[in-house]
Amino acid sequence: MAESSDMVQRLAALSRAARQEQFLDVIARDEAEARLRRHLHPVPAGVETVGLGAARGRVLAEDVLAPVDVPGFDRASVDGFAVRAADIAGATPEAPAALRLNTEILTPGILPEQDVAKGVASVIATGGMLPRGADAVVMVEDTEVRTGPDDAPVVEIRRPAFAGRSVAAAGSDIARGETVLRQGSLLTSREIGMLAAVGLGDVPVWRRPRVAILSTGDEIVTPGAPIRAGQVYDSNAAVLAAATEELGGEPVRFGIVADDEAALSAALDRALAACDLVVLSGGTSKGAGDLAHRAVARLTDPGIIVHGVALKPGKPLCLAVSGGRLVAILPGFPTSAIFTFHAFVAPVIAGLAGRRAIRQGRVAATLPLRITSERGRTEYVMVSLMQTPDGGLTAYPTAKGSGAVTSFAQADGFFAIPAATEAVAAGTAVEVTLIDQDVEPADLIVIGSHCVGLDLLIGYLEREGIRVKALNVGSSGGLGAARRGECDIAGIHLMDPQTGRYNVPFLTEALTLVPGYRRLQGVVFRRDDARFAPCPTAEAAVAAALADASCLMVNRNAGSGTRILIDRLLEGNHPPGYGYQAKSHNGAAVAVVQRRADWGVAIETVARQYGLGFLPLQDEQYDFVVPLARRERPAVRRFIALLQDPATRRQLEAMGFTISAEAADAAQ
Repeated sequence: MAESSDMVQRLAALSRAARQEQFLDVIARDEAEARLRRHLHPVPAGVETVGLGAARGRVLAEDVLAPVDVPGFDRASVDGFAVRAADIAGATPEAPAALRLNTEILTPGILPEQDVAKGVASVIATGGMLPRGADAVVMVEDTEVRTGPDDAPVVEIRRPAFAGRSVAAAGSDIARGETVLRQGSLLTSREIGMLAAVGLGDVPVWRRPRVAILSTGDEIVTPGAPIRAGQVYDSNAAVLAAATEELGGEPVRFGIVADDEAALSAALDRALAACDLVVLSGGTSKGAGDLAHRAVARLTDPGIIVHGVALKPGKPLCLAVSGGRLVAILPGFPTSAIFTFHAFVAPVIAGLAGRRAIRQGRVAATLPLRITSERGRTEYVMVSLMQTPDGGLTAYPTAKGSGAVTSFAQADGFFAIPAATEAVAAGTAVEVTLIDQDVEPADLIVIGSHCVGLDLLIGYLEREGIRVKALNVGSSGGLGAARRGECDIAGIHLMDPQTGRYNVPFLTEALTLVPGYRRLQGVVFRRDDARFAPCPTAEAAVAAALADASCLMVNRNAGSGTRILIDRLLEGNHPPGYGYQAKSHNGAAVAVVQRRADWGVAIETVARQYGLGFLPLQDEQYDFVVPLARRERPAVRRFIALLQDPATRRQLEAMGFTISAEAADAAQ
């Protein structure tokens, strides 16, 4: 009877989890922002005084008036001689003006004791105080010192000077009582220099808002700790804490809270008591294991104001206000969490820190490929910007999904696809919102198939100071970018199905091929999988896999060179797992290691890296396509030279690659 009751409870729990009544009220982004503004009015919460050494990145809470003149006295701005301008009015190289020298040397910090009388000059250094009687300074380059009739030194001046020449007058930079900086100024090294110049050792600044950072989930592990299958490192807390500091806030790390409603509620209460706002990541949906929204649901005044926003990424966003403090539950996936943080939480932190409204730059770009979208949600697409031959910009989607850590980090910006749009055609003009105000152009743009050998080459270039932007979109994508002139180099390994030749058949007159290296492709599998133990060849392994309906494969993405090889190998068969496409050799290897698949095709280097069994299939040629118009660019020439360098070739060979005969000949 007890077992029956337990089974009923488990079935009921399973039914609730399966329903996942996820969101209370999915609303548009504009409405979500309007509700937040209606219930929250972030203003700085208090003033504190900090020393100048701790002021960088803080925001001034009061206007600063100069208590002194800067400079505080008339001083020389060049090395030379302090003179009366009237004494040298007619001086020329042919008829120089001769002035007797005072006996003192006016270096910075020395108070003049001798006046500059008519026909007299004083030696003065840059920054030295101008003596009484002098009204100009003559550069030493326009003078010559000689001995006069009475053995006294005389300076001959070959050029005239007007009154005030090469003199920084007292108060000419900053006048006493002048407003040096105004309330709300962000203190960078430049502003701190101004404060130091007027003698301020302490400055009044707005108190930094304390931002509680909590991560939720039994699967979350602190970076540096051991990890097991099914767990993920807590990247969100690190990113959110760093972003909080960049916005002028003080992150207060509350760590990882397990999926326990009571523990989460207690942590939330502590965070609200100690901080100005609270940011949680994970547990915002209403599905199985999502508890954060339940802990926040008990808040009042007014409590939850947003739960579900019609945007992608970030639909599960939950916002609450309690006692004038924001509580934000961000989605657990990294890109979703970071995007919604910057869209909704960052302006609140900036406001509490006294910073001015965040302004994001926008640029026009062209979409190089077609993108589909989900109708009903505004979708924000992360993109990397590439310059086109005509000086315009192309916006390449990063296309890694909201669960990817690198999507936001590697993107230059994003553009919006309206909720009513299902697809955006290639060639469409889009407006890209920049993540950083200044997008520096790369010295070398590499688009195409990923390879760890290419990673080695890029690493060498970047250590030499060459800025490289690499985008892994597969061989076909790289070839297309090269044909359109959107990249300097495209790494490809495309096999012509008709001839079996690699790369050369795909060239056009506008492209040239830089020979790379050969990679050994083969079938990969777990070494303890008995089904593949008796197989002497890759073909035998594939035959064994096709004979076993429970044997799952991992495929490669369409358009990749490996996918062409796989389809030739399968000869029209579509075994279980054929539709599961990994986007890289590493992705295929991981699927086999984690038993989500039993076999796939990858290069030998990656198979060794993951400890997998490997049966050789065939060598493939990994080459680099370069648009002829970009062949002579310095960074491209350096890449080719590096590829042909004997030391680099030895490194590639040590990684398991074989330098092709063409590449070896090119290096001679």
